[in-house]
Amino acid sequence: MSTKTALHCAVLGAGLMGRLLAWQLARAGHQVTVFEAGDADAQGSPARIAAAMLAPLAESAITEPSVVEMGRYALARWPQLLAQLSKPVYFQQAGTLILWHRQDAAEAQRFARLLHTTSEKVPTLPKLQTLDAAGVRQLEPSLESRFAQGLYLPGEGQLDNRQLLAALLHELQALQVALHWNSPRGPQDFQPGATGQPDWVLDCRGLGALADWGQLRGVRGEVARIHAPEVSLSRPTRLIHPRYPIYIAPKQDHVFVIGATEIESNDLSPPSVRSTLELLSAAYAVHPGFAEARILEIATQCRPTLPDNLPAIRQLGPRTLQVNGLYRHGFMISPALLDVVLQLVHEQRTTLASSLALHLETLPTRALTP
Repeated sequence: MSTKTALHCAVLGAGLMGRLLAWQLARAGHQVTVFEAGDADAQGSPARIAAAMLAPLAESAITEPSVVEMGRYALARWPQLLAQLSKPVYFQQAGTLILWHRQDAAEAQRFARLLHTTSEKVPTLPKLQTLDAAGVRQLEPSLESRFAQGLYLPGEGQLDNRQLLAALLHELQALQVALHWNSPRGPQDFQPGATGQPDWVLDCRGLGALADWGQLRGVRGEVARIHAPEVSLSRPTRLIHPRYPIYIAPKQDHVFVIGATEIESNDLSPPSVRSTLELLSAAYAVHPGFAEARILEIATQCRPTLPDNLPAIRQLGPRTLQVNGLYRHGFMISPALLDVVLQLVHEQRTTLASSLALHLETLPTRALTP
């Protein structure tokens, strides 16, 4: 990197993006201070609720090629990042299985056409494979002959979100990062470069930055976490659903994360009966062993989303950056955003952003005025 001396960086927000940035900056020898509105357990962060699937081709049905490209980049980057952690984090790259019931065949065909289009636009992605009943059974023997056909997306992956958040916290503590919990801050609270002030301010507050991003909104998701000893699935499985694709992400020790609803709302009240019934019924329709599963948690969270549903990095001043709009793709794209921000901090420019078609915006310096 071109920066020769250690910098003092203030990171606002300790969700996934904030923890990744603080960790990598501290590893590079910089002094890092983190300000978080909540506690160390990340209860208020969407990252704690997420399934943490790394599925750029599967997600291409609802997002743009730029996000797919960021996801492809991150699939190669995650193993490098995880190897730097001192605590183990479950990581799997066994692909994604997509299934549907006979009555949803038309929707499945539409979904498959979208994936084929993405494969043509992003030829570096592994090609999806069409499966018959025998092919589905070979990938997931426990499904027996319940599905006559499916799609397999090789190379896609997942990790354990809660293990990762805990491992990142451990690294921050080991690197003696100054951690301030229950201490909300905004960019207007700092004057980067002034005496006694940080050299850089990096705002990763998600919906905590709602007042600073006028069009930022929350998209509510509802997720069930269950323990199903009688179910064995080897990889994330998505079920084509009349209203939204439902995923089942198998974690360690027969724990499964089932989601995800898409509701345009900042509402953080408990999950609705309808959504809970739909999620659990869909899981049972995939594998009857879910009937005897035990519900560990049903949770809601709102994901920070910009009008175009795409992530963005804004530069408020020469040394103040805001990262936001990760929507439902936080784990899938965060390594790409991480490396772009690191380039900006270390070199005051980035070549990676343009190669990923990541939007960078520069605002007038007056935006920093308290």
